[in-house]
Amino acid sequence: MVKEPRPGRVKTRLARDIGAVAATWWFRHQVARLLRRLRDPRWELVLCVAPDGAVASRVFPGDLTRIAQGGGDLGARMARALRRCRGPVCLIGADIPGVGRAQVARAFAALGAHDAVFGPSEDGGYWLVGVRHPARLPRGFFKAVRWSTSDALADSEATLPGWRIARVDMLRDVDTAADLR
Repeated sequence: MVKEPRPGRVKTRLARDIGAVAATWWFRHQVARLLRRLRDPRWELVLCVAPDGAVASRVFPGDLTRIAQGGGDLGARMARALRRCRGPVCLIGADIPGVGRAQVARAFAALGAHDAVFGPSEDGGYWLVGVRHPARLPRGFFKAVRWSTSDALADSEATLPGWRIARVDMLRDVDTAADLR
């Protein structure tokens, strides 16, 4: 899940601390580093982009498949992206400097024995969500989740009643200038 890096459209909380141009510069370079780190023959790397017109953006590598996120809140967009896949599938955010192939591989491995997997972040949210069988996602998946709060992970897990859920590495995302340090 990635936004096209445009000032004022990405990393708005970080931008309040360091300015919109600096936040956009950081995000653009973070995404480029992330994509280089995550290329691996064990999985297909697909960019789920916003805004929808960014599927044609030259900012992203031309050899990667791109799909539009579509409308709705973050939960609706993530649920839609997951349901487009046959599975197993993992979605990650683009603002996690510590994620690499090893963390993603552990998440896919967890899906061998679990229905879903989350990669928690230190702020109560998460950097990864994965499901073994996306077609089986319940209708209420990601409904009533308090996004960008310390309750996001617990709320998201609650939308999967009866599912066997694993957690993998806790990583830090970058939302503020303090997170950059």
